Amino acid sequence: MIVAATQHIQKSYGANLVLQDITIEIKAGERVGIVGPNGAGKTTLFKLLAGIEPPDAGELYRAKGSVWAYLPQTPDYPREWLARDVIASAFADVLRLQEEMRSLEQQMAQVSEAADALERLMNRYQRLQEDFEQRDGYQWETKMTQVTQGLGISDELLATPFALLSGGEKTKIGLAKLLCQRSDVLLLDEPTNHLDAWSMEWLEQFLRDYPGTVLIISHDRYFLDAVVTSIFHVDGGEAESYIGNYSAFVKEREERLLRQFAAYQEQQKKIRKMQEAIKRLKEWGNRSNPPNEAFHRRAKSMEKALARMERIDRPRLKAERMELAIQKTERSGQDVLVASGVHKAYGDKTLFADAELLLRYGERKALLGPNGCGKSTLIRMLLGEIEPDAGTVKIGSSVKVGYLSQQPLEGDQSRRVIDLFRDVAQVTEAQARHLLARFLFYGEHVFKKVDQLSGGERMRLRLAQLMHQKINLLVLDEPTNHLDIESRETLEEALADFKGSLLIVSHDRFFLQKMVDGVFWVEDGRLVHDVGTYEEAREKRKQRLSSKAKAEGSKAEPHPVEAAAVPRLAEEPRRPNPYKLAELEQKIAKLERERDEVLARLTTEESGYEQLLEWQAQSEQLQHQIEMLYQSWFALQEV
Repeated sequence: MIVAATQHIQKSYGANLVLQDITIEIKAGERVGIVGPNGAGKTTLFKLLAGIEPPDAGELYRAKGSVWAYLPQTPDYPREWLARDVIASAFADVLRLQEEMRSLEQQMAQVSEAADALERLMNRYQRLQEDFEQRDGYQWETKMTQVTQGLGISDELLATPFALLSGGEKTKIGLAKLLCQRSDVLLLDEPTNHLDAWSMEWLEQFLRDYPGTVLIISHDRYFLDAVVTSIFHVDGGEAESYIGNYSAFVKEREERLLRQFAAYQEQQKKIRKMQEAIKRLKEWGNRSNPPNEAFHRRAKSMEKALARMERIDRPRLKAERMELAIQKTERSGQDVLVASGVHKAYGDKTLFADAELLLRYGERKALLGPNGCGKSTLIRMLLGEIEPDAGTVKIGSSVKVGYLSQQPLEGDQSRRVIDLFRDVAQVTEAQARHLLARFLFYGEHVFKKVDQLSGGERMRLRLAQLMHQKINLLVLDEPTNHLDIESRETLEEALADFKGSLLIVSHDRFFLQKMVDGVFWVEDGRLVHDVGTYEEAREKRKQRLSSKAKAEGSKAEPHPVEAAAVPRLAEEPRRPNPYKLAELEQKIAKLERERDEVLARLTTEESGYEQLLEWQAQSEQLQHQIEMLYQSWFALQEV
């Protein structure tokens, strides 16, 4: 079943053509990742699919009666609402039915002798109750608790007025509401922003179990690999479809580009030969006296054929990227950062108690923990921006620090890009414009003021500043925030060549896996160090927590920071997805018809030995595919 399809849709904002030829098809039960560079039109496509904005041209189809859930960027709620009220509004229909049922219960209790009136009330109550049960009304509070715990939303945050929340907290509350809604199609725009690694893992499991269709805009490669079953790549106003997760998309896209480039080169050769032939025919025709019309007719015919030829566009084999290169400087001392017996508290909340950290020259470590555990506070203590309540913090000898904060460029918002860059790089304005172009600031963009910059532009400008400082220690707090995938890959390449030390706070697990050789985990106010890649450190931590739970004689309950990873409702029986079953049945029927046709050729047609072998191999391959699909079909039935 198709839930949405587009045919050659276009969308412009003023003179800016954002989408020019989008033709896609989305089937029920699919989990689609939408990727592409910043500004390519991914969010615009979301708004068109969600029905928030109409296309300027083309056709857009949405399945009749389908319910679409999409989180607006600036939701509007009553000022007195708490965060809990916003999430509970996802169950508005259920709560309305519950209120009506309670009202009827009171009325039935007051009816004493009028049997007809009581019967009418009971019939009405029964209809409401059936509707209530059909909407899983008795589980709405359980589901809300499951989602809020999974996303790491504390009771304190739930009790806070929504209007007083930060932008990131509002986004997280909005995501929780979206996940609680009953919908056929879920549209998520950067859902992993503001989530820690444990909440991301819970969200991955939630979406894999989600019975409807999911569309996701994300730059989180690890998340896309874990969740999606297909990819739409949006770039240049068009969209291409790929089967598989993000890693499969990368491989297939590279192969497509190489095939397209080979076809482009071949066509260019053919065009050049035709142009040369046309030129020769015209010359031969003109040499004759009188001119030979046959040569000119032939040349004209070839010109028409050339004009009718559908040209293959030259593929862009490499996306436009920043040019990152960190300046070399003298090495630091062996001990780069040292923290000993560190204590830090804010009021009654203790963040660190007797925390220890040692970062040596050349090491690449991650600092990880749930949101709100004090990671950014620890970094500020390590850099001397705030003092610990107790303990010592020391920066080693000859250490030259480059710090990238979560909120770069927080100073004077009226200053221009070029002026901020020249504060760090002592160059002329012309040189500054040339250097900023390497970070994708072209033309008049270098004169933009800071308050006009997007999150991605702010991050690129701060990286441009860092690349022109002499640094042997890089401290990065969420460096991939606001960067598209191409920019993240460029940053990874630059950091791979960096010869100094790294301390990274990040929730980008793909980035961490490539960058670090160890992890400092924030656990119960202390720092626990595990050596190895991110995955190796994560596995060691799981084993350590499991052993600790067994040693304490507990039931191996999850660690507090792991609580978000406890998935799904035990009370809700999982049902097979009828759309997936129908899709599998259609595929099986199609393959069986193809197999029968091949078998018929084997028995009725007279052919050579090699042809018979080819048909036999083809029939066996089709039979294998059919058996695999039947296994998937039976697996769905057993859910």
